[in-house]
Amino acid sequence: MIIELTQLTHKLVAQNKWGQAFDLIKTLPYPDVGNVLDKLPSDAAYKLLMTFGQEQRSHIFAYLNPVKASELFHLMDGDQTIALIEGMDHDVRADLFNRLTEEDRNTLLAGLKPAEREDIRSLASYAEKTVGAIMTSAYIALEDDLTVEQALLRIREKAADAEIIYQIYLIDKQRRLKGTLSLRQLLMAEPSAVLRDIMVTDVVSITTDEPQSQAIKLIAHYDFLALPVLDGEQHLLGIVTHDDVLDASQEESTEDQMLLGSVRADYPNSTSLKDASIWLLYRMRVFWLVILVFGNIFSGAGIAHFEDLIESMVTLVFFLPLLIDSGGNAGSQSSTLMVRALATGEVRARDWTFMLGKELSVSLLLGLSMAAGVSLIGFWRGGAEVALVVSLTMVVIVMVGSLIGMLLPFILTRLKLDPASASAPLITSICDGVGVLIYFNIANLLLDMPSI
Repeated sequence: MIIELTQLTHKLVAQNKWGQAFDLIKTLPYPDVGNVLDKLPSDAAYKLLMTFGQEQRSHIFAYLNPVKASELFHLMDGDQTIALIEGMDHDVRADLFNRLTEEDRNTLLAGLKPAEREDIRSLASYAEKTVGAIMTSAYIALEDDLTVEQALLRIREKAADAEIIYQIYLIDKQRRLKGTLSLRQLLMAEPSAVLRDIMVTDVVSITTDEPQSQAIKLIAHYDFLALPVLDGEQHLLGIVTHDDVLDASQEESTEDQMLLGSVRADYPNSTSLKDASIWLLYRMRVFWLVILVFGNIFSGAGIAHFEDLIESMVTLVFFLPLLIDSGGNAGSQSSTLMVRALATGEVRARDWTFMLGKELSVSLLLGLSMAAGVSLIGFWRGGAEVALVVSLTMVVIVMVGSLIGMLLPFILTRLKLDPASASAPLITSICDGVGVLIYFNIANLLLDMPSI
């Protein structure tokens, strides 16, 4: 439906029928309006955006592609940008502020009220991928010495500017977090009750410098709508909401998928694969491919070392791709399972010895199962001796490949690197080189061949 609406809007804009184009999209949800404007030329998108009311503009702007948002931002005059920023969610405007040039930032800050200016500077100051970078300051915090009746009055006053009103955070005079109450608990409590007497004091929280992944885990584990964010002295600085965590989780998942495919993870979230330039796609992929090319030289060197053995029994070459690919496949499976387990917290770095024992057992069973099948082919192609070589090699290669795939994410975690860097192409390249050495060394030992 959105595709059809976008195409029709394009057609109406091309015919200069701006009123009909606006009527077509004005009742759509804000995310859908953002999708339509993303596909229009910047001047047309700007004209349609300015047809909406000021509050609507601010909401729609939050759903625009960051590149399109920056283009429209630069088409606005000073008063329009100030009004737009003041109507946006606090965390969204901080993200926009970070994408502006230094000159644009200074111009914007000069026109804002002091409180708004300080809020943007504070939220925009946190490092990427930290909790502080995705938190918002639009929440409701009340002193813990208020009564329920007083609290409900304050909530009515602050609700319009808060991102979430269903959870109320209770603080002391120094803004240290003391407890929390849900809106339901407040509504069911006696009006004369003091908040500190009925609040929940065992509050799950997080600090600004912790990684976003920790906030994702906590919100998913406890089913929170929001998570309070504190500094080192327990002062309440903001909250992380479930929708911001969902966005962060999607970004991290995208990065992990790219790393698993040996694609550089600096792919801009603002660019779709369809819209990405050839040069961008080239830069994303060339680094790891070149590295893996040189890595595969070791496989070639291993084959060259056993030239005499290969010349003596050409049948061995038939099984080479089958065997080394099996090791790479087993390693990729093991690596994928381990990266996922480390990312979700099911497995921790200290569990490596336990997982090593388990992987040895699993890989042995896998190797034996695969060897049973390949032994028949080996017997048919080269007799009992070749069948023995191929079967034994299959067991060893699958076990070694699985262990490489399991251990590499642990090693990367220990080195404070992303375990997702243990990508399938990387695992496969390592297993290829190791597999060649295993195969021909076993063949050299078991077959009646001249020593190499």
